[in-house]
Amino acid sequence: MRTKLSQFNFELPEELIAKYPAEHRDESRLMVVHKDTGKIEHKVFKDLLGYFDEDDVMIFNNTKVFPARLYGTKEKTGARIEVFLLRELNKEARLWDVLVDPARKIRVGNKLYFSDKEDNNILIAEVVDNTTSRGRTIRFLYEGTDAEFHGELEKLGTMPLPKSLDRAPEPSDIERFQTIYAKEIGAVAAPAAGLHFSRELMKRLELKGIDFAELTLHIGLGTFRSIDVEDLSKHKMDAEYFKITDNMVDKVNKALKNHKKICAVGTTSMRSIESAVSATDNLKTVEGWTNLFIFPPYEFRIANCMVTNFHLPKSSLVIMASAFGGPELIKEAYAEAIKEKYRFFSYGDAMLII
Repeated sequence: MRTKLSQFNFELPEELIAKYPAEHRDESRLMVVHKDTGKIEHKVFKDLLGYFDEDDVMIFNNTKVFPARLYGTKEKTGARIEVFLLRELNKEARLWDVLVDPARKIRVGNKLYFSDKEDNNILIAEVVDNTTSRGRTIRFLYEGTDAEFHGELEKLGTMPLPKSLDRAPEPSDIERFQTIYAKEIGAVAAPAAGLHFSRELMKRLELKGIDFAELTLHIGLGTFRSIDVEDLSKHKMDAEYFKITDNMVDKVNKALKNHKKICAVGTTSMRSIESAVSATDNLKTVEGWTNLFIFPPYEFRIANCMVTNFHLPKSSLVIMASAFGGPELIKEAYAEAIKEKYRFFSYGDAMLII
């Protein structure tokens, strides 16, 4: 029997989409969903500490969001163009995959000018290819070092808040739309489940003996792109770069051997480890690209619990959560979340499926 997209549709009141984060990271709400009994508990995020013991492992995605949304002007006409940087294709050539809006105004050969607040022209880019109806490949015409170039992008860009938040980025988003353990620059969206971890909570987890394992998956827009096929077996995810190191593999495989809890913090962590399973159902060292799309029914081989946010209807994220927790139980949990007015999406509340 085929799994259908319509199974993951539900009515979400617009006011439950969180436009701003909780005042304190670890004081958002936490729904705890028990897979074995179906029990649902209502907690605060820092209560997460009580569900884990010494030598359990938490897997974090250490990707770092960069200010990927730029606003420029088109040569000659001066038309305002939004450019969303998706991924760097070639460092030496300064080639990037981007989305442009309005796309109809941009052709191969056009030059775009990006200016700072003082209106000094800092960066010029040339469109070199049309990749999709909205997508383009552009080349930045810049002679400085790679560090200097990325410094200019930092100055010119804004944090790429999801459009569904329906607001402009504010100075506080520079810190809050980023996990406290973010290291590897390359994401155009934050791994939302990780936003709830404060330094204090991380320290308390560490003192309890919980082990931390870090991987990298650079989140692209593909994670959030709408699914337009009813038969989920026909959906194709955009590929995203990920990396799993020897050190992480050692920690996770030791926990597997000792039957400890292994908690994937976020859907991106879960996708990464499920893209790196060995023939013996252990984790293996990998660096490359994954387009794995997880939907029910699916057998998870590595993690036995997951922290995730409350996601939008018919998204690949709610579909993965349903695959992990069981479609009926997660459907019940979401109905409860809406009834209890949990906050949804990137800045919303969290769920522990255990």
